[in-house]
Amino acid sequence: MKTGVTIADAAAAYIDSVNLARSHNTMRAYRRAVEIFLETLQYWEIDPEVCKTTDMPQKAISWLIADLKTKSASTERLYLQAVINFYEYIAAENLAPVNLTRLRLLIRQRARRPGQRLPQFPEEEIEKILIYTQSMVNKPSSSKQEHWRNLRDRAFIVTLADTGLRVHEACGLRRGDLDWNSGQALVIGKGNREAVVRFSNRAMTALKDYLAVRSEMDGASGKPLASLPLFARHDRGTGKKVQAISTTTGRNIVKQRVCEAIGPEAIGTITPHSFRHHFVTKILKGSGNLKLAQALARHKNISVTQRYAHLADDELDRGYWEIFES
Repeated sequence: MKTGVTIADAAAAYIDSVNLARSHNTMRAYRRAVEIFLETLQYWEIDPEVCKTTDMPQKAISWLIADLKTKSASTERLYLQAVINFYEYIAAENLAPVNLTRLRLLIRQRARRPGQRLPQFPEEEIEKILIYTQSMVNKPSSSKQEHWRNLRDRAFIVTLADTGLRVHEACGLRRGDLDWNSGQALVIGKGNREAVVRFSNRAMTALKDYLAVRSEMDGASGKPLASLPLFARHDRGTGKKVQAISTTTGRNIVKQRVCEAIGPEAIGTITPHSFRHHFVTKILKGSGNLKLAQALARHKNISVTQRYAHLADDELDRGYWEIFES
């Protein structure tokens, strides 16, 4: 057993380990959770800068649960998971004996269970946006770069809608990732998992239109076409370089085109992830096959896909009322 390590030092080392293994957003959430946990200890007159890990009481998890009641249930669960992982880190590093079974039992007994929320999105408005994107081919533009952006944004939005790609996955695609013969791309998705994503004829056509007008820029880059980003920046700051759009740009593309297609009041109601919801729901409505939807959406757990099945129930509702109220 390692002795002499303070709770604060152990917490700092734990966050460093999280930073190496998790995404930036996860690391920020875990760091905030640990900060709140240390503040809880201080409230109970346990100074993390002085107190050793061997003296950290396991009932502190109950104190933390009480302090998290002002947070949402989902945030509470996330922060508790972060702190449980901290306890696991302490045990793994042999910094203190930890009864993980008792800790998890305390959480099950005292923490709230977040209610299951169905993914919501305005389906009719998304269809309007997709119709609008088709008109962007002939949209008047004041410059070559603006025309490129119009075709890029059309291809980007249709790709999100017809592939189920997450925004960061779409932004990270290279031209060489896409097999034009099979209409498939190999992507590294959530959890660093490799998967095949299929592209519709509509998406392939939009991409070909976009890459055709961009050929001048790509050819002048001096780099192999396969290494160039599928969705590139077209602004003054890039010069002759072909640079991939960022996830922020991807979100801004959706924001701008939503405003143009529907109006400013729709901004914020439709995000890049709304098109992923649209994708999954469309599969379920078209096939009724939950396993197919899970596989195409790349959901690790089918319970996530099952949440979308409720959104497809409106088809059943309409069928019922057509039969019994006609």
